[in-house]
Amino acid sequence: MAYIELNREKLKVNYSFLNKLFKKNKIEWGVVTKVLCGNKLFIKEVLDLGVREAHDSRISNLKMIKSIDPGVQTVYIKPPAKRAIPSLVKYADVSFNTAYSTIKLISDEAVKQNKLHKIIIMVEMGDLREGVLGDNLMNFYSRVFELPNIEIIGIGANLNCLNGVMPTHDKLIQLSLYEQLIEAKFDKKIAWVSGGSSVTIPLVFKKLIPKGVNHMRIGETLFRGVDLFEETTIAGMHKNVFKLHAEIIELYKKPKVPSGELGYNVAGEKPEIDEADYGKSSFRAILDIGLLNIDLNHLVPDDHELEFSGASSDMIVVDLGKNEKGYKVGDIVSFGLTYMGILAIMNSNYITKVVVDGEEKKVGSK
Repeated sequence: MAYIELNREKLKVNYSFLNKLFKKNKIEWGVVTKVLCGNKLFIKEVLDLGVREAHDSRISNLKMIKSIDPGVQTVYIKPPAKRAIPSLVKYADVSFNTAYSTIKLISDEAVKQNKLHKIIIMVEMGDLREGVLGDNLMNFYSRVFELPNIEIIGIGANLNCLNGVMPTHDKLIQLSLYEQLIEAKFDKKIAWVSGGSSVTIPLVFKKLIPKGVNHMRIGETLFRGVDLFEETTIAGMHKNVFKLHAEIIELYKKPKVPSGELGYNVAGEKPEIDEADYGKSSFRAILDIGLLNIDLNHLVPDDHELEFSGASSDMIVVDLGKNEKGYKVGDIVSFGLTYMGILAIMNSNYITKVVVDGEEKKVGSK
């Protein structure tokens, strides 16, 4: 049976590394937990690190976090759907917002629930995902400041997630200047200037974060140890907090070229045949995981000689060549994962989730 493991010791090392980095640079930060897809076992491992602020894009995941530790500040990190507002106010202490009409409904619901709901207003900084346009920002803030049971605690920006626009020193200065203008005009204190996500970390190393930017939301670099500018592992961090393991359920020496009239497969693809493969054969193994769980582009085999031959909904076929390593049915094949790969696997109910300690010993599963 295929399973994904979270390595507790590697996670601790990565968290400690980031915590020290941000403290040294006087930056507050919260952990983005959305990649965990509400899995209680893994969420508990993250909270046990001492995390006091958790960010997520699913209210159900924030509800799970509150059930484990009500004292954790929960942050909803996308503009909320209007139908979700009662649950939002109940389970999220803070939310990202860009629409006045939505914030007005949050205010009304917060009054009903007798709660103070905190708001971070997101500003459009060029990536063209969520955000209020800069020209409209002052008027937007003036209206929101008047709403009851709403506290504006931050201004924020998102970069890189849609069009790949990278954060720069100049963009972060612009964000910080917006905060200064708002504070001066309205005589209000904005606690957080939330300057970005994992993609912003390389600017911290280069001392290119303006002093006004004092908050970040970090997910991918915590779980993958990655520098998203260079796509390399950061020295002192671990890249494989998560590993995927799949079992070989069939292994035979077979022709490299299919026989018969070729059409489109279940993925809507028509295989291309390499004429050099006619008459050749190789050992082919089938793994107990498929496209229902993950796209092959998000898998990185530990065995670099292994090649993907293709996949269907529930099975992946790999080419083992001459099988010089002696794989057999029942053996486990292991993979590293991209961030989207982790997200896909965690979102699958058909993949077992396992926690291991530093010696790869299983300590818990669900």
